[in-house]
Amino acid sequence: MLSAIVLQAAAGAALGKAGIAIAAALAAFAGAFGISKIGKATMDASARQPESAYGYRLTAIIIAALVEGASLFAILVCLLALNK
Repeated sequence: MLSAIVLQAAAGAALGKAGIAIAAALAAFAGAFGISKIGKATMDASARQPESAYGYRLTAIIIAALVEGASLFAILVCLLALNK
């Protein structure tokens, strides 16, 4: 009986760690997807109005930095939850 409880607790901990790893991977994927959408929109806007390309590029760099910061924060939260 006691061994069954210990095995269930160990399996639950392993599933929790796997869930945290999946959440970290999903956060990284979401950040990469967001940055790719920003790049695509910037290229489309620059192709339509080449005279405003510098402004689009500057805005895209700032927004991409914010998206990457948010995804890195999400990964950090997952790593902190893993070490808990």
